[in-house]
Amino acid sequence: MPTALLTLGRLPKALAIARALRTQGYRVIIAEPFAWHVSRVSRDVDQSFRLPAPNKNPGAYQEALLSLIRKERVDLVVPISEESHYVLAIRPYLPPQVTLFGPEITLYRTLADKAEFIDAATQKSLTVPRSALANSPLAANIAETFDYVTKPINGCSGIDVEFHRAGDALTHQSPGLLVQQAIQGDVISSLSMIKAGELQATTVYKGSVFAGTVAICFERLEDNLVDKVNEWIQRFVADFNYSGFVAFDFIVDASGIPHAIECNPRLTSGVHFFTADSLGAALITNDKAALVTHKNAAWQWRYSTLTEAYSALFAGDLKEFWRRLKLCWAVSDVVWSWRDPLPFLLMTPLSWPILKPALLEGISLGEACQRDIAPLWSATTTQDPSGADNEV
Repeated sequence: MPTALLTLGRLPKALAIARALRTQGYRVIIAEPFAWHVSRVSRDVDQSFRLPAPNKNPGAYQEALLSLIRKERVDLVVPISEESHYVLAIRPYLPPQVTLFGPEITLYRTLADKAEFIDAATQKSLTVPRSALANSPLAANIAETFDYVTKPINGCSGIDVEFHRAGDALTHQSPGLLVQQAIQGDVISSLSMIKAGELQATTVYKGSVFAGTVAICFERLEDNLVDKVNEWIQRFVADFNYSGFVAFDFIVDASGIPHAIECNPRLTSGVHFFTADSLGAALITNDKAALVTHKNAAWQWRYSTLTEAYSALFAGDLKEFWRRLKLCWAVSDVVWSWRDPLPFLLMTPLSWPILKPALLEGISLGEACQRDIAPLWSATTTQDPSGADNEV
């Protein structure tokens, strides 16, 4: 039986990948810094291994990951979230039979960097907001002229994103901060699977309920806008020899034009819009594979939607409370499965490593979920996390 290794288990999208690969007869194991996580009790996960936090000591994490890959005779490695920054760097050190599903590390870093991504899209004459690093003269001009957003160039989950009015003083002028014109319109997202530069499938969706800037209840779009987004993506990836998942966030202006605001060269919640068997089949082959759209046009993280419903209630917004509560019961949950119920039923205790710092330290769930894996909190983000010739 072939073995697949997922490099995170705490997020619902990891569980979706595990379930997809099990449909293809794969043994699925997980490497995760948390001792407990939502995928650990799934019937589709054979075993979970605890590894060091990648952004605390990249070399130790990568050494442990490579050791696990060899010991468990892994055939396929699938990165899940921000730990991709460290996982993709081990490609040169992998045994020859191992497939690492994802782009080359240099391309990943270019697209994950919010400033470099905007530059790449601008060079292709694609629609993006005016953007500049905070220490540049152009950033000051954007801040003076337009409503604007500031965000870390290596940020994630909407952490440290701030919205400002035109003329507000640009108080932080760090080269690690992006200043971006705030375009008024709807926020939509996409997720694509690409193999060797060839687009396999794309889903485009829109958030119905948000926790901060993260959509926790989302619905698939099927209109003329999807064609515009697909055209934008095809033009962007045309000359990249990209393989793996890639996601984009867009703002659609009043004239219906999508402007890409950032790129996530990794898996996102859009994966829930594909059927498990077609997703699994596409993951295990280098050939072109058709991904089938799931019959459900909407999905949610029900626990989070319910939390946001009560947040609206406590804020005195009864209309929004009832809207969110109705969605909570009407929309399918991304974790729940009749054949695999334990991840949903035990989600609260399994999520304690995320809930504990959020409750005790007053940080967001997004930060609690990402701060041990994301480069945003790493002191080594300007270095090669592979340990270049001496750590791995």
